[in-house]
Amino acid sequence: MPPEKAPARGVVGQITRGTTNTNRLRRIDRWIARHPVLRRAADPFVIDLGYGASAVTVLELEERLRRARAGVDVLGLEIDPARVERARTQLVDVRAGRTAFSPDAHVSFARGGFEVPTPQGRRPAVLRAFNVLRQYDEHEVKDAWTRMTQRLHPDGILVEGTCDELGRICTWVEIGADAAPRTLTLSLRLTELASPSIAAERLPKALIHRNVPGEPVHDFLRTLDEEWTRAVGTASFGPVQRWRTALDAMHAAGWPVGGRARWRLGEVTVPWSLVAPVV
Repeated sequence: MPPEKAPARGVVGQITRGTTNTNRLRRIDRWIARHPVLRRAADPFVIDLGYGASAVTVLELEERLRRARAGVDVLGLEIDPARVERARTQLVDVRAGRTAFSPDAHVSFARGGFEVPTPQGRRPAVLRAFNVLRQYDEHEVKDAWTRMTQRLHPDGILVEGTCDELGRICTWVEIGADAAPRTLTLSLRLTELASPSIAAERLPKALIHRNVPGEPVHDFLRTLDEEWTRAVGTASFGPVQRWRTALDAMHAAGWPVGGRARWRLGEVTVPWSLVAPVV
């Protein structure tokens, strides 16, 4: 079935499948928590766009971010009004202390899509849109990015990406307020990882159809796989050491895979220019 269209005027986008699992977005949560944009923001306002059928990912996001940045405030936006009401009902239980989340969590919920409505026109420092664009066509991505980034604080970022149902395979793009993509990040659970190219099936919409010979993202994933295979001799020291060995080899060969502090988490971030689709 084609995705259901937003049922009301003024709300831009399509209703997602609504898949939500506890801890599904923990990898992107901790990445945002350490991002300088959040830590330096005068107003640490964050939006989780398209949070799905449950409030859990919004509540988890606030819980993780508040440890890194005092005063963080998270707004969950959903197109489906029934999901908004469900989330508000869940928030009543949170406020009453009937859940594991803090009763004073700085969380609220509202209806909205790519137009990103906010109270008094408040502009977010970080806007997260995860597993939202998968159901769209590739040619629709740029327009969605532009709509969302128009609502950002001038120094803010959009984080748009995809993950599997358990959050063990995640990829995302960091996009500036000018709608220009800056980086691609892969974040993988290294335990029992067969090959890093498993990330191909969860690439953001702008790249998922580009994993073919002749495309830069294909070259990147193929090289990462090759170095992972060559590093098998270090596997006895654990998957983290194997991952680091593979990325060290890529770095030595001139690939811009810096950010070693994040490698231990199964992450690698590269400039968008390295993987940008061939026009």
